[in-house]
Amino acid sequence: MRSKQFVVLLVIVAILGVVVSLAAWCFLEGIAQLQKELYTHLPHALGYNNGPPLWWPLPLLGIAGLLVALAIMHLPGEGGHLPAKGLAAGSPTKPIDLPGVILAGGAAVSFGLVVGPEAPLIALGSGGALALIGLARRQMPPTALQVIAASGAFAALSFLFVSPLIAAVILIEATGIGGARLPLVLLPGLLAAGIGSLVSIGMGSFTGLSTKAYALSPVVLPNYSHPTIGQFGWTILLAIAVAVITRGIMMGGLRTYGVVARRLLVFLPIVGLVVAGLAIAFHGITSRSVNEVLFSGQDALSGLVSQASTWTIAALIWVIVFKGIAYSLCIGSFRGGPTFPAVFLGAAGGILASHLPGFPITPAVAVGLGCTVTAVLRLPLSAVVLATLLTVHSGTGDEPLIIVGVVVAYLVTVLLTTRPPAPAEQPA
Repeated sequence: MRSKQFVVLLVIVAILGVVVSLAAWCFLEGIAQLQKELYTHLPHALGYNNGPPLWWPLPLLGIAGLLVALAIMHLPGEGGHLPAKGLAAGSPTKPIDLPGVILAGGAAVSFGLVVGPEAPLIALGSGGALALIGLARRQMPPTALQVIAASGAFAALSFLFVSPLIAAVILIEATGIGGARLPLVLLPGLLAAGIGSLVSIGMGSFTGLSTKAYALSPVVLPNYSHPTIGQFGWTILLAIAVAVITRGIMMGGLRTYGVVARRLLVFLPIVGLVVAGLAIAFHGITSRSVNEVLFSGQDALSGLVSQASTWTIAALIWVIVFKGIAYSLCIGSFRGGPTFPAVFLGAAGGILASHLPGFPITPAVAVGLGCTVTAVLRLPLSAVVLATLLTVHSGTGDEPLIIVGVVVAYLVTVLLTTRPPAPAEQPA
């Protein structure tokens, strides 16, 4: 780290951070604009001045299934990582795989399927950085290329979370970097992540386009000062329930993949139609918008929390059921990230738990967020940081509850995931 080569590496990472952040902005802004075209402008152009009709998601999600199937089958990289396996942040994405990853992930998120954009962004950051180095024809040792790829992923992910801290914690914990390698990767990564956040702020100001359409921002909750013994008890019970339900969702996704992978061109459009049908059924039961079930959920999170008083217990249960099933189907079929729908479901579960006696909405939502993210990603530190920063406006009184809930949810998830050893063979 004291060598001139490391200083040169920091300069290269800083430049790559700007370019990767611009690419991430184009990707996310393209998703936001395409969603507006598909669900706002196109229906209006066809004469539906009061918004799209109830059946509108059916053809769109069917087409999305077809596009994603073609990208997986005919482009290198198989469309990227399967979300049902968690958040992939290990080996860098090869530049040749980027078109398939961007098309598969972008189509799934843009058309309203229940996956997030974070996994394609990580691939875009790492693969894009390596592609730029390849274009510059610079010869670098494998360690330097790994640092550059990780820094690109830092920059792209910080653009989405609008926080270098969350990006750094998630990627460090997901990749398992530690020991002597940690400073070597952390310093360039933080530099790229900081630049990514600056580019995020600057592009929003320069273009006049709001980053709220795709960035995850803190939610507004009542101020909360300190927990009680009873709230610790509710936290433990909520964490156990969240871990069990979330594990069922993830297992459902893996089983869905086992079926869908046999004939992608047939089953992916069918899954898209089923997800649209779930959203329509939710509207029929609760009279609420189909968008509560569709999409990744980050742009609906603030509205869900701020309008929590308008949600009945039955409506909360139904949105968890329908979006949970749609989420399970999508993470086992399509490509994208698993984090953002988990955040939405965690918030909905927290609002539902806030109806318990002596469990205010602020700690309930904070615990629900942390536990769901833990159960999906199995990254407890990342879950604590994410839940804390998302509820930072309500004070720090809920942090002990978040930590306890995350630990319990993580242990239950590990217990449910670990397979018992096979019994020893008995002698004849």
